[in-house]
Amino acid sequence: MSDNTEEMTPAQRELWEKLDSVRPTMMTTVDEDGSLRSRPMWTQGDTFDGSLWFFTADDAPKADELARNPQVGLSYAAPDKDLYVSVSGRATLVHDKAKTEELWNVFAEAWFPDGTDDPHLALLRVDVDHAQYWQDKKPKVLQLAEIVIGIVRDVPPKSGEQGRIEF
Repeated sequence: MSDNTEEMTPAQRELWEKLDSVRPTMMTTVDEDGSLRSRPMWTQGDTFDGSLWFFTADDAPKADELARNPQVGLSYAAPDKDLYVSVSGRATLVHDKAKTEELWNVFAEAWFPDGTDDPHLALLRVDVDHAQYWQDKKPKVLQLAEIVIGIVRDVPPKSGEQGRIEF
C-alpha cells in the first residue's frame, strides 16, 4: 500500500486501502442513446485525494459520452481476495502535462507510443461521490462451510462485510 494514507480523510483512506492493489476497473458511461457502455481502464497513481486518474485519448468515444453526461461507474473486482468495489463519480477530461508526466508509466506507453507528447493523450479525473464494497476475509474453507450450513438450514449464509463510503 502507498505511504500517503496519513494525509487522507477517513473515507479516502478506507477506499484507497481497498483499491490500492486492484488497478483494473470497468468504467461505465452513458452512451448517446441512453444505454450504458463499459470498458476496461487502469487506475493510475500511488495517491488518492478523492479523485481517481486514468489515461485516455481525447478523441475516444468516451470523451463525447462524458461531455454529455459526466456520471461514471467504476467496478473493481479482486475475486482472489473476495473483494468487490463499486465507485460512483463525475469524470472530467484533463489536459495537464505535469500531471501526465507524474502518472506516466511503461503501461501507458503501450497505449500511447508517442509518449507524453501524443497529441490525443489526456487524463480522466474521476471525482468520487461514493463507493460501496463487499468483502469476505474469511478463509475459503469457512466460506464454503457457511454455504453448506445455509443450504441445510435453508438460511442464506452471511457473506462477509459490506459498506458504503460517502465523500
